[in-house]
Amino acid sequence: MSVLVYILIFNFIGSIISLAGGIFLLFKEKVALKVSHLIAAFAAGALLATAFFDLLPEAQKEAGKSVDIFLWTLIGFLFFFLTERFVHWFHSHGHTHKEKDIKPTVLLIVFGDTIHNFIDGIAIASAFLTNIPLGIITTFAVGAHEIPQEIGDFGLLLHKGVKRSRILWINFFSALASLLGALLAYFMGNAVQGIVPIFLSITAGFFIYIAAADLIPEIHHENRKGFAFYESLLLIVGALMIWITIQLLSNFNT
Repeated sequence: MSVLVYILIFNFIGSIISLAGGIFLLFKEKVALKVSHLIAAFAAGALLATAFFDLLPEAQKEAGKSVDIFLWTLIGFLFFFLTERFVHWFHSHGHTHKEKDIKPTVLLIVFGDTIHNFIDGIAIASAFLTNIPLGIITTFAVGAHEIPQEIGDFGLLLHKGVKRSRILWINFFSALASLLGALLAYFMGNAVQGIVPIFLSITAGFFIYIAAADLIPEIHHENRKGFAFYESLLLIVGALMIWITIQLLSNFNT
């Protein structure tokens, strides 16, 4: 099976996994919102482990001394930060507010989700261009971090009065951005092989930012009584599961 086929199949799998949380919310809203912070903790651990145990080592192995992977990791981190700042700035300057805590408009929700999906597609394709096991692990990490995000996005759209059927269609078309990102990374990766370590490093920066700046602060903000231990445990479990998976796939690959 060719690398492109792997990329297409696992990109589809990643999209299905990420949409699972949102779809579950549409039918079990109260239950989904109660467990979303636990899923976020697991996802944070999975993202950090994927970045430090898999993406960065592979990027260093592929790049040798030709690419400064830590520079590109920082660029990925800062790019994601600036993207989020732009979205918040655009929203805060484009609307008149009466509340301190303002929820984004439907357009911004869709825009942000589409950008995330596009980057996820690049991440999956870049990983598969390196080797198959790395691609599988990256797909799992992408799906894990997208579940709590989709729950949040679906929840906001519901509260904005968007119909359930329309929410599904919006997210279906938004998910197509992941395929676009994957195809772009694949064809660029084939044309310029040296760019793959850069993609991997930037992806690591994305993952570190999402975990450290989005998911973990959200867990702290929730501050639900009796859940601190379980959230901490799930974060560690998420990291351990990625590490164990890496070891198993590494042994299988050899």
